[in-house]
Amino acid sequence: MEPARLEFTDPSGQSQVVEVVETPFRIGRSHNNHLVLPGTEVSRTHAEILWDGERFQLRDCQSRAGTFLNKDKIEQSILTTGDRIGVGSSLELHFKTGGRERSDDTSEVSSSSTAISDLRQTAALLAGLRAFGDTHVLDQVLELVLDTAIEISNAERGFIMLVSSDGKLEFRSGRDRRGETMPGSRFQTSRKIPDEVFKTGKTRIVKDLRDAGTASDHEGTIALGIRNVLCAPLKMVHYVERSESVGDSRRIGVLYLDSRQRQSFRSSAMQSALETLANEAAVAIENARLYREARERAKLEQDLYTAQEFQQALLPTSAPALGYFDAAASMLPCRMIGGDFFEYVHLKDDVLGFTLGDVAGKGAPAGLLGARIQEIFSAHAPTLIDPHSTIAAINSTLLKRSLESRFVTMVYGILYPDGRLRYCNAGHNHPVLVTAHGVRRLQTGGLIVGLFDDATFAEETVTLKPDDLLVVFSDGISEATNKEGEEFGDQGIIESVNRDEREPSIVLKHLFQQLRAFTGDELPEDDMTALILRYRGPEPSASTRS
Repeated sequence: MEPARLEFTDPSGQSQVVEVVETPFRIGRSHNNHLVLPGTEVSRTHAEILWDGERFQLRDCQSRAGTFLNKDKIEQSILTTGDRIGVGSSLELHFKTGGRERSDDTSEVSSSSTAISDLRQTAALLAGLRAFGDTHVLDQVLELVLDTAIEISNAERGFIMLVSSDGKLEFRSGRDRRGETMPGSRFQTSRKIPDEVFKTGKTRIVKDLRDAGTASDHEGTIALGIRNVLCAPLKMVHYVERSESVGDSRRIGVLYLDSRQRQSFRSSAMQSALETLANEAAVAIENARLYREARERAKLEQDLYTAQEFQQALLPTSAPALGYFDAAASMLPCRMIGGDFFEYVHLKDDVLGFTLGDVAGKGAPAGLLGARIQEIFSAHAPTLIDPHSTIAAINSTLLKRSLESRFVTMVYGILYPDGRLRYCNAGHNHPVLVTAHGVRRLQTGGLIVGLFDDATFAEETVTLKPDDLLVVFSDGISEATNKEGEEFGDQGIIESVNRDEREPSIVLKHLFQQLRAFTGDELPEDDMTALILRYRGPEPSASTRS
């Protein structure tokens, strides 16, 4: 094959010469072409130059904007020296054969050709890393991009800055010519150039920092002897596949290179290669970052599932089997972890202690505090003989922890075999007592728990009759709304439980069914917890049973 080359002026106004070193010689926008050209009219693989053993031919590769030979649109045609190849309507390449005189740019062109060849290999590696499943993939991509950019540009240092969640550039990775990682503190470069490139989305080359703006803009960098700088944006460019047109672009950071040699980045072909590398790197970096975020999100979700299972395991599955009552309870969190809780405790002389509480807030913090209060309750209830003393002890313990804006509303009741119910309501929704003679609400108690060190708590004793039903609930049930914004309310609870049915598990199930029917598709905004207790009556004595 006889020597051939393409001569053209790139979009920046620089003259370029690219040798046709092998055929088919492909031309296009994609990184795997021999000649990589930017532009919205350039297809991924736009055209190719062929050698049939005797002559060169030009073939269009079904490009969107078309391939032209001496202004005529062609599909395939013979090429001769001096022909003008049009790639779309905006870029013209001059085809030449034979040798050419050596110029001052010869080493520059050779370096650029090598850079583009290296770029194709690096781009292939980047494409592989995009799908590589490893928690360190982002660091690997950043190191690969920096090492390649430094090698093909002969820069001394390079770093990558990525945009943070608040829209600001943050240092992410730095490397030197020896392939060693450099911390951000060792770069001592001004923020002016990276910020400007990120804002405009345009590559900037500074041949001498002393001539770029005021000396104070780059004082630290100039002091290190740095003169030459290239900074390119990392842009996510999306193309519409069928039309090969540009859809949109999004900047995710910048690639920065610098050197003490003033003319390190003067080759526009090298600049084009680095810009192409930056675009390829942007996709790989973003995919790696999304992959890592997805892994972290999946781990967090798994942790939440584990915490949810742990929380449900902390809640009792049933009440103590003491014979004179039946009970059923359930907690449905609005998130994976809830701030509501309930607990039973078997006290001396077959006395039942029970509580239901609602911690301020939602999610994991509320769930952790709820679990802690369950623990405190279970420790104090067996040793203290009345509800108000137990509530006061919990209040004192929480205040010692200094948990700002963290408090709980709760009800604690003690049920005796003879039907006596002693209770203390600390700022909670009033439990509903459904009897044969009507409905009453249990209000006696005091302030919320864990917020006031001078809080005092009172209690009341009521006597239950056989088949009386006690309903303790959190405000997630009473304040649940339907699509019209109406609340289920205490009345909805009373209507759901005030039936002939007295089996607590069935009453509880019916309550939640009515609640779901009322709210429809509306998502719950708070945890929903209910405890249903039926007093069956005193157990027969041994002499009566005989």
